[in-house]
This record gives sequence, C-alpha cells and structure tokens, in this order.
Amino acid sequence: MNLEQLHCVVVLAEELHFGRTARRLGVRQPTVSQHVRRLEDELGVSLFDRSTREVTPTAAGRAFVAEARHALRYVERARSAARRTARGEVGELSLGFVGSAVPELLPRLLRGFRRARPGVEVRVQELPSARQVEELFAGRLDMGILHAFEASSMPEGLTGEEVFRDALVAALPRRHPLAAQAPLPVSALAGEPFVLFPRHLGPALHDRVTRLTRAAGFEPRVVQEAAHMQTIVGLVAAETGVSIVPRTVAHLRQPDVEFRRLAPEPEPLSMWLVWRRGEASPVVRAFRAVVTDAEAPRER
Repeated sequence: MNLEQLHCVVVLAEELHFGRTARRLGVRQPTVSQHVRRLEDELGVSLFDRSTREVTPTAAGRAFVAEARHALRYVERARSAARRTARGEVGELSLGFVGSAVPELLPRLLRGFRRARPGVEVRVQELPSARQVEELFAGRLDMGILHAFEASSMPEGLTGEEVFRDALVAALPRRHPLAAQAPLPVSALAGEPFVLFPRHLGPALHDRVTRLTRAAGFEPRVVQEAAHMQTIVGLVAAETGVSIVPRTVAHLRQPDVEFRRLAPEPEPLSMWLVWRRGEASPVVRAFRAVVTDAEAPRER
C-alpha cells in the first residue's frame, strides 16, 4: 500500500468512473485498475462494485476511502510542516541579548522577524555577553545579541555581524555637581566613585570604559559592580557613584539620573548578532536574512 494507491482510490470514489479518474490523475486507465486491484488483493476485500456501468464503492470501500482521506490530509500536513521548517517558517529560536539592546535594537529586530516569520516562536533571555557565549557553545542559545569583541578575540567557533552602534555617555545622580555640564569632559570624572559592569561578564564594555578613563589620565575608582544596566542606573540614582553606559540606557527614564554626552566623544560601542560557525538551523538562517534585509547598523 502506498500514497499513490490511496490517492487513486479516493479519486475513483469521487469520479465513479475509471476513465475520468485516469484523466484527472494524468495516468492511463489500466494504471488505475492496477492500483485498485492491488489494494483489494492486499486488503482481501472488494472496494468497488463493478457490476453496473458506473463504479460504486462497497461498504468496505466507503469505510476505507474515509480513512484514506484522513491519511492523505495528514501526509500533506507532514509535507507542509517539513517544507516550512526547512524554510525557517516554523520552529523555535532561542535568542540571548544584553540589557542595552532592549530600548531600541531588540524591539526592531523582533518586530521585523515576527512579521516575516509569524510561525516561529522566539524565546528571549537577557544575559551578559560572556554568559551568552557560554550558552551558545552549550547549545542552549541559537543566537546572541552582545557587545562586540575585539576583532582578534572573537571566540573560535562563533561568527556574527554588526547590527548596532551605541554611543557611550556619562550617567550621574541628578543632584551631582557635574550633571549640569554638557558635554562632560571624561577627565572631570577623575576621583569619582564608579559603578561598572563586571569585566568577566562584559569585557568589551568594561574595557572600553577603562580605556576612556586611562586616556583621560586616571583609573576609575570602582566602588560597585552590577551585572544589569537597570541595576547600574538604579545605583547611580541612589548616589552610589557615576557610570559610563551605552546611550540607549537613557531610555530607561530614571528621573534621578542625568545622562550627559562625553568629550571627547568616544568611539561608539558595537553590538553584534552572533551564532555558532557553520550553524545550519533554518530559523537561524531566517533570522539572519531578516536582519540583513533591514537597514544598515544604526548609530545612536
């Protein structure tokens, strides 16, 4: 028993004529007769009554055709599911992201992808860059949005593309004496207590900040580290210290924090979309295609 035979019997039950069935299927009439006869031999029952000029299904034939229709529908659904999955139209995508991607980049990418691939379930998880790398290698993340590595330090086995550039700004308590200055010289922050992102979780951001301060002639006096941007901003609001953060963090709208441009203006911090090198997942390819089709990396 095969799908061709099932389809033939279903069409014959609709047409009630061997010649019309053959024309509809695009085969010769003997082929139709052969399919029906082989099925009947296999089942040990007659599926059609051929005693009249018009072919009619027997009781066994009617029961068989009803189930055959269900089987063909299930097969078609299976074919469709396989093809849609291979095209990245259905499935699941596990996506990590850093907190500074939330205000602008993440919504833009997710909106575009969900419009293009509504059948894919996207599961997002906020994680520092270093944790995303671990989860990518462990196979628990399909892709990650993270702060750029230095060109020479992208972990072997990963690859990616730049999707966003974010300026760095100073974050100060609202009543801080320096909060009125704009732009704010980096050197003015010398001696201030700093709240920074831990280097072991986000080396790109941490190293960029320390390079800025060293270029201005001082080492940051770190009094507190925090693994989430919201926490850093909250600690600045609590007057624990000052910080240097991606500009998009200003969208968190903490009323007790002022964000000020820096002078000289720092080089923007890149955000990358990263995945495992050689990744063959259709949904990963689909997400990359949507990102590629979007506009070039924005700069804030």
